[in-house]
Amino acid sequence: MVSQPISPKQNHIVLTSHPPRFGHQSIVLKWGEADPIQRGPIIGTVLNPSHRNVIGTHSGSYAVYRALAVASGKLQANHRADLTNTSPTVKIGPHPAWADPDRIVSLDPFGAIVGDAYQNLYEQGYDIRPSIAITKAHINMPELQDAIAKGRLIEDGEIMKRGGNLVVTKAAIEPVWHLPGIAKRLNVEESILRRTLFEHTGGMFPDLVTRPDLKVLLPPIGGMTVYIIGDPDTITDPDKPLAVRVHDECNGSDVFGSDICTCRPYLVHGIEACVQTAQEGGAGVIVYLRKEGRALGEVTKFLVYNARKRQEGGDRADAYFARTECVAGVQDMRFQELMPDVLHWLGITRIDRLVSMSDLKYNAITQSGIQVIKRVAIPDDLIPADAQVEIEAKKAAGYYTEGDVLTEESLAEIKGRGLSD
Repeated sequence: MVSQPISPKQNHIVLTSHPPRFGHQSIVLKWGEADPIQRGPIIGTVLNPSHRNVIGTHSGSYAVYRALAVASGKLQANHRADLTNTSPTVKIGPHPAWADPDRIVSLDPFGAIVGDAYQNLYEQGYDIRPSIAITKAHINMPELQDAIAKGRLIEDGEIMKRGGNLVVTKAAIEPVWHLPGIAKRLNVEESILRRTLFEHTGGMFPDLVTRPDLKVLLPPIGGMTVYIIGDPDTITDPDKPLAVRVHDECNGSDVFGSDICTCRPYLVHGIEACVQTAQEGGAGVIVYLRKEGRALGEVTKFLVYNARKRQEGGDRADAYFARTECVAGVQDMRFQELMPDVLHWLGITRIDRLVSMSDLKYNAITQSGIQVIKRVAIPDDLIPADAQVEIEAKKAAGYYTEGDVLTEESLAEIKGRGLSD
């Protein structure tokens, strides 16, 4: 899979000299190369400017906390991570999409294996940090225990252990944006994308407009967590069923149980579908993205809550999206066009059960080349009373499609592979 790590002076890695005003050399990234050595490492270090080959720095928004720790004297500015025993607990990939510069543009497919792939460079002093970490864990939610009590789920002792402890493999992923790929995906000119990013971050990253040779940005935003239920190897097995729930963060509902939306109920329903599919011999995948409030932010979301509730006639479906747009200027900024990248990183080419009725998500996934066999809606009895306004508003706006979107061919495939309704 991976060629032996080599010296930056050897011909697999290209060095480029920038004009004297930059005064440094860096390893050139060749996005879309199948071999991580030929692709080159993502280096967002602040320890040695001569090694940097991206705009921004590692850890996304947490880089600011790192700066506070350094400023207060609690963290040595020259600290380098000791990556001993931090390698992934399971192997993901490589998959064909890793070598397709159009399939993956918003994360580094090699982000979990930098400790092995670039060991020689690391030993030479290059501060190369993982942008993906993979581990194993258990999760337990009261709703899963209720599903066991009602017979929808079973404690099989392997996937679902006694007491409702669900065994998962989970991966944390930081965003790594290949700017030419992002621009192409969004159908904008790269120069316009770079200048707009520069202007609307208050000039935070001048390299966006002064360094066109740097093609990768480490944006200061939240990343995502992937939860794999069942054997990860079955994700790419064409003879095994796969369930997927792509879920955008909703702290108020997901964590604190607010009943004004369907977020936590849909998340739990997605987990339940993933468990059922894994217990059928397949696997389930939950992708949890940090895009609070349709990527508008929690402050904006709460302002909209107030506006909706205080308007004449109270909270109404016909004003649901209008009030959001009045505050934020737009209804939704999640840009689902970037979302399928993580599915391609996992090697997914077909989803048997997509636990979502969002046309935005469905279209992004299918247009990226992934087949969706069946779309699964949230059951009516799981929709909180206060969330009915949201449901009716989305229906009226054409936000999602009713029904399971099954063709005769898809139905025959589901039955042939033993999937239950």
